Amino acid sequence: MTGSVVFDPMLPWPVLAGVAAILVAAIGLALWRGLRGWPLRFLGGLVILAALAQPAFQQEDRAPLTDIVMLLEDTSASQKLAERAEVTANAADEIETTLLARGNTEVRRITVGDGEGDTGTQLMTALGTALAEEPRARVAGIIALSDGRLHDIERAPDLPAPLHLLMTGRETDWDRRLVVSNAPAFAILGEPVTLTLRIEDSGAAPGATETPLLVSVDGEEPQQFTVPIGRDIELPLTLPHGGRNVLQFIVPTAEGELTDRNNTALIQINGVRDRLRVLLVSGEPHPGGRTWRNLLKSDSSVDLVHFTILRPPEKQDGVPVRELSLIAFPTRELFLEKIDDFDLIIFDRYKRRGILPAIYLDNVARYVEDGGAVLIAAGPDFASADSLYRSPLSPVVPAAPSARVIEQGYAPKVTERGERHPVTAGLGNPEDWGRWLRQIEVDPERGEVVMSGVDDKPLLMLDRVGEGRVALLASDHAWLWSRGYEGGGPQLELLRRLAHWMMKEPELEEEALFAEATGQTMRIIRRTLEDDAGPVTVIGPDGTETELPLEEVTPGRFEALFEGPEIGLYRLRDGDMESVIGLGPAAPKEFEQTIASAALLEPLIETRRGGALRLEDGVPRIRAVREGRPAAGRGWIGITPRGAFETRDVTQVPLLPGWLVLLLASGLIVAAWLREGRS
Repeated sequence: MTGSVVFDPMLPWPVLAGVAAILVAAIGLALWRGLRGWPLRFLGGLVILAALAQPAFQQEDRAPLTDIVMLLEDTSASQKLAERAEVTANAADEIETTLLARGNTEVRRITVGDGEGDTGTQLMTALGTALAEEPRARVAGIIALSDGRLHDIERAPDLPAPLHLLMTGRETDWDRRLVVSNAPAFAILGEPVTLTLRIEDSGAAPGATETPLLVSVDGEEPQQFTVPIGRDIELPLTLPHGGRNVLQFIVPTAEGELTDRNNTALIQINGVRDRLRVLLVSGEPHPGGRTWRNLLKSDSSVDLVHFTILRPPEKQDGVPVRELSLIAFPTRELFLEKIDDFDLIIFDRYKRRGILPAIYLDNVARYVEDGGAVLIAAGPDFASADSLYRSPLSPVVPAAPSARVIEQGYAPKVTERGERHPVTAGLGNPEDWGRWLRQIEVDPERGEVVMSGVDDKPLLMLDRVGEGRVALLASDHAWLWSRGYEGGGPQLELLRRLAHWMMKEPELEEEALFAEATGQTMRIIRRTLEDDAGPVTVIGPDGTETELPLEEVTPGRFEALFEGPEIGLYRLRDGDMESVIGLGPAAPKEFEQTIASAALLEPLIETRRGGALRLEDGVPRIRAVREGRPAAGRGWIGITPRGAFETRDVTQVPLLPGWLVLLLASGLIVAAWLREGRS
């Protein structure tokens, strides 16, 4: 029980102060006039003032509350190095037992694991959440068992009590890590890209000046280099192929090193083409020719060389040659000397007219065999006796013309095979496509028919020839879609996919095995033209193999999800097909810095005069200290008892009840009157 005098004035305190001033003035006047009853009048006024202030004696029935100590136990990945996890758990148990044995103390034991994703140790976030759930007036101390490597110091809350850091790890610990400080997400094929690496030693390192470095691409046999320690290393690399290239850098584990988890870096760089060099040869002017030109010129990444044959050799109209302003067609330079510089050659309604000799067309066939790409947009010329099919180019053309030209309206549609091919899969709803008005009848000899036209006759055929690729579009009316005829169609997307497939872009390969990573989860994707796909074998960084069945999600696309148990390079295998993917960040936050240190927490510790001690020196003693005093010393840490309590009951007794005020005030006033009247 505690007691105190409280006031509940009937009038505001400023008003009471004014009344008191009037009372003092009146007493001063009484003194000046020589009234002998002024002391009695003064006492009477004081009684009235006291009554207006309404004093009361208040008694509280209080129950003491326990002090709360926050015990933060860091169980993040860096705390699992060496014997840190065991040391932390044992120290937490011992401290909790000691605190509970003190009496009048509660312990809030908070486990802090790894943050979501690659956010590291969120120690301050956990502390802020725990403090928000407790009365700050009861928190007597905060003890963190950690290596001090947290990643949310900017979220540190205002501390109500001393903070102590009990560090795991040893003073003799040292670690070596590989840092990739500059690695672009994209690189141009054929051009070197420079990566910046650095190998750092921290802690009580042995003082080595250089170390081996292993570099591999897509899991191939690594190359070994000897590199310096503590200096930036610029490493020029040229990507071997387009699409995703997985680069792995490994520093061999040194003797006595704390961990090798930060000795490996995985970098994924997408190889892209700088420019797409296209040669477009139009056999004669027609409405679709400008559509081809506009389509290719609209892409800033395309370098287009376009020739239209306006005046064939057989044209004899009597115009003198000197009056012609036409540009001579540099056939020899283009088709013999520079042909390998082009990524794609398009023949648009071209037929043999003696402009390109047989040796030039034979060189085009060789160009395809060696890895080039040819797209033939066939018009009525393809069905004639001067067709490209009846030239040295015929060995690479996937279909033979029947000499029939079909002049009637029809809506192009995707074949069953085309629904599985990445060039034509998912192009949209064919029912919304406009009609084309001409088709050249052809007989497929090889390749895949992915689109059909009149009476399901082949319209678009794709074929692989040697190292190269060929596409045959058996119509010259694709331009109707770009003009919006009867609603148009996906001409731009179709031709874009065609060009990228012919450029061997990995995302448009019809037979492909790859994966997409999200954190530690990979989505394995198998694309095939077959009706079924077998299981995929996943080989982890440690060599363990896991066989996963695939499920068809769309025609020709099979998928499966796999949760990688650890960060590193994973291999995917399905028969003869192989692929690699890296899971996890290049440098996980938890292993960027592994040597225990109090540097990050020191400013926060000093605000409440806490301390940072090493657990390798033993678990410190716990003392009670007054607020504001040093809360840590050699071998001990302090908590601040709060003396918090809970008020169960409150009673108030008036010190001046009404009857007593009336009796005292009237008695004093009458006594003053009688004294002054007698005199």
